Amino acid sequence: MLRPPYTEYKHLYVYYLDKKTLPPVTDPDLIGIWIEGDTAILFFHQPRETFIQTLCEETGASIVYQADLNYQDWEAGVKITSFSTKTLLVRPVWEQADAQDKEHTDILLDPSVIFGSGFHATTRLCLETLELLLESGMKIDSVLDLGTGTGLLAIAAAKLGVKRVTALDNNPLAVDVAQANVERNNCTDIVTVGQFDLMQGLPDMNYDLVITNLYKGLLIHLFSDQGFWHPGLYMISGFIPGMEPDLLAALPADRVRMLHRGNAEQWRLWLLQYAEKNCSNQDEQAMLLRTE
Repeated sequence: MLRPPYTEYKHLYVYYLDKKTLPPVTDPDLIGIWIEGDTAILFFHQPRETFIQTLCEETGASIVYQADLNYQDWEAGVKITSFSTKTLLVRPVWEQADAQDKEHTDILLDPSVIFGSGFHATTRLCLETLELLLESGMKIDSVLDLGTGTGLLAIAAAKLGVKRVTALDNNPLAVDVAQANVERNNCTDIVTVGQFDLMQGLPDMNYDLVITNLYKGLLIHLFSDQGFWHPGLYMISGFIPGMEPDLLAALPADRVRMLHRGNAEQWRLWLLQYAEKNCSNQDEQAMLLRTE
């Protein structure tokens, strides 16, 4: 995350260690630490070879890989800059608000080095679909955001009027970044952020809307677990057209209706409705899982 004296991300110095248990790192140039399996990935604003070598000597860790790159390269070449939807303006913390813009609700975001930075096409697609859904008048008082990343979708739900939002992620750094963004946007009374590993179990799924902007393998894992499904709406994204057949095959087809299918660039989104009872006639069955 950004801490003084830094006000934006320019260059990243990345150190991949083969040990996840490390003492607290208080270096002023530290951006954050990912924990992935039994490894730790440390991100800095400045080179830290000497510090990392000392850390390895103290902990018995070894450097698996290290790299330095521009922040924009980390974000797959995408420049992180403000964007707007119909009612929301999402801007990184280093860009100033437009005082003349009275039409959009402002969301201020530190994207850090989190996957799901909030500025990806799939996230925008989810934002736009969330707006459409809430504009439709459908009653949505609670939202569960699985794989929240920066917390953007959870914050947006709160800003759009949802009364209770839970935002979960397996990455400890993502949890810290999301919590800071929730606080930055004054949404702590509505949004609860927590750490949860979806490969190890399921949280309480009793929400009006569940958002899962995740990778294909994890989506299929969730679809196959009956505990994932509760009566309500599911916003599914994070996949491309070639992945759809496998994802469709993993759905409980007799109980899921496709309400909306969106696309942005090469990415796809489904808005599904799950019902406890099977469809009762052929007309309803014909509407299930339509992809056109």
